[in-house]
Amino acid sequence: MIIVGSGFSGATIAERCASSGKRVLVLEKRSHIGGNSYDYRDERGFLVHKYGPHIFHTSNREVWNYLSRFTRWREYHHRVMVYIDGKKVPLPFNLNSLKSLFPPSRATLLERKLIKNFGYGSQVSVLELKNSSDEDLRSLGDFIYRKIYLNYTIKQWGRKPEEISPQVLARVPVSISNQDEYFEDEFQGIPEEGYTAIFKKMLSHPNIKLLLNTDAKKLLTLNFKTGKIIFQGKEFNGPVVYTGPIDELFDYKHGELPYRTLRFQWEYHPVEKFQEVAVVNYPNDYPFTRITEYKHLTGETRPDTVIAKEFPVPYQKGKDIPYYPVLYQDSLERLKMYKRELRQFSNLFTLGRLGEFIYLNMDEAVERALMLFSKKLK
Repeated sequence: MIIVGSGFSGATIAERCASSGKRVLVLEKRSHIGGNSYDYRDERGFLVHKYGPHIFHTSNREVWNYLSRFTRWREYHHRVMVYIDGKKVPLPFNLNSLKSLFPPSRATLLERKLIKNFGYGSQVSVLELKNSSDEDLRSLGDFIYRKIYLNYTIKQWGRKPEEISPQVLARVPVSISNQDEYFEDEFQGIPEEGYTAIFKKMLSHPNIKLLLNTDAKKLLTLNFKTGKIIFQGKEFNGPVVYTGPIDELFDYKHGELPYRTLRFQWEYHPVEKFQEVAVVNYPNDYPFTRITEYKHLTGETRPDTVIAKEFPVPYQKGKDIPYYPVLYQDSLERLKMYKRELRQFSNLFTLGRLGEFIYLNMDEAVERALMLFSKKLK
């Protein structure tokens, strides 16, 4: 079988199929494995994530146990802060954030109403607050929307929140608690030796052949008349799992799907710690969206540190790496046309954030790969 891409989706499928006795060819366009989860030692010896911070978290025990075959985990519970009106407060917005940004009497009133209406320990979306029948809660929802989500969304996606899928805004809820942890999943951690070490172990099976710097589109073609896959000029009847962009797979037959990409500004500082937590978001005051300090993630102890400022920018086909599918009505309609094309090919499967044109966390990518293997490829 052929697998295009060596990120979490491709590597999981490759390892599972190879372990079940199949011979697997993995084609990777980049010069390294791991997709956007790739990490490496930089020129100063820091372990950094090349394509932005990756924090593994899941409530899926099967996924956690599966990946634990390939790594030991450093226990890590992610905390994020957001810079608002000159203050850094916890994100997701919670009761501690409330007390930091509002006068005590106002904060107490809002806290009581939040707990009364939704219950302590619950989560509520910004949209729910904005649509509340209570004037104070509506006002709070508008404040959070304006101060945290509006400009951040415009910078991140190049569109206003109402122009993209509601699921994007719902991903970061308001937490009615004093808990500052970003994730609530049962299993959380950072691989002790890094993510790349996981991929190396997953792809080291003797049934797997890996080709780096290989553009699968130059080797694979699709015959739309016969529903056949052609590989290096010959008909290929084995399974093909494609984890690259689905519009690229079909030669942009129905037009390009929209993506966002990222630019990073790396900086070294001769201080032990640059910021209080690994990630601080900047929705309003600067052109970047967030700053990541990697020592918080890796646990390295050094007198200096490295940070990365993150700038979302429009994606340019052929020049940039597509990071995020932009989900709005037109792109979702175009996706339906590509999925109809996919049904013509009985041995072709798309997988992952780009292959399915859907926002996935790492654990979700592994979960969907395990599901595809068990249902279609086992």
